[in-house]
Amino acid sequence: MFQKSILLIGAAVLAPLSYANAQDSDAVIDFIDSRYEDTADIARTIWEFAEVGYQETQSSTLLQDTLTAEGFTIEAGVASIPTAFVANYGSGGPVIAILAEFDALPGINQDSVPGRSPIQGKAAGHACGHNLFGAGSIGAAIAIKHWLEESGTPGTIRILGTPAEEGGSGKVYMVRAGLFDDVDIALHWHPGDRNSAAARTTLANRSAKFRFRGVSAHAAGAPEKARSALDGVESFNYMINMMREHVPQETRIHYVITAGGNAPNVVPDFAEVYYYVRNPQASIVKEIWQRVENAAKGAAMGTGVEVDWEIIHGNHPLLINETLAKMMDSKLRVVGGVTYNDHELAFARDI
Repeated sequence: MFQKSILLIGAAVLAPLSYANAQDSDAVIDFIDSRYEDTADIARTIWEFAEVGYQETQSSTLLQDTLTAEGFTIEAGVASIPTAFVANYGSGGPVIAILAEFDALPGINQDSVPGRSPIQGKAAGHACGHNLFGAGSIGAAIAIKHWLEESGTPGTIRILGTPAEEGGSGKVYMVRAGLFDDVDIALHWHPGDRNSAAARTTLANRSAKFRFRGVSAHAAGAPEKARSALDGVESFNYMINMMREHVPQETRIHYVITAGGNAPNVVPDFAEVYYYVRNPQASIVKEIWQRVENAAKGAAMGTGVEVDWEIIHGNHPLLINETLAKMMDSKLRVVGGVTYNDHELAFARDI
């Protein structure tokens, strides 16, 4: 569904005068439909790869190879990120960019069945639909490329292969590298159970891994000689949980202990906790984050250990473009809503 709507909006932006009738719409939608199996195969293959951020080697290569075969020029490894890429077709302006994500979520392990069924040996999975994201985006770009050829319309269609959305902010580094500088419009989307073009923003966020280092000793034989790094993590978490009462209600703070020792009778000299802080306003995230850092320092001081941290990512909220959202809404109405067959409805009921 997204491929159709993104194609229609891309074509409308590229050629607002010549692209104006239902016949054009029908032709491009038919082209999208004709490639359904190809797009589905790509989406399924990336689902099977299930590669986490910055390690999506096979997924990125598959998307690049598909675009190369369709005549796109590829620049791989952009922004010093091995799995990031830029694919272009056409010339001149406007430059319409479509984002393509393809990273999986770490720690997700589930077969494509409605009941719980882990896949042995698999440490990541596509629970957020980025396999569909990447496949759908390049499908739309290929369709626009064919439309540009047939109509003789000037302009450039660009795919930005953006890795590490799930905690890594690949796009931030691509922006810093200037890869969006000449883009007139950047289109993105996310898989869902319905078609919509809501003009809504996102939460600004920042994340970091806080690493506590202490002194190890036997927990029974010489506990007085030890300084527990895990005590530092637990004290830190307790302070943050106390802080929740005293932050703006739209704030979201979540964490996971990623290292806490290996045996209860050995005082751990290393422990790590991974934090996210979110709020609609980046300025408030920054204010809260300072308090988070102070809590980490206090926890370390109180438990006699040391702490340092590594910022993993930081993002501003999405800027709303109501004009573009309205245009997308009109194209989605041409495409129509999502329909489900009996198998899909039964699958949903089982879940």
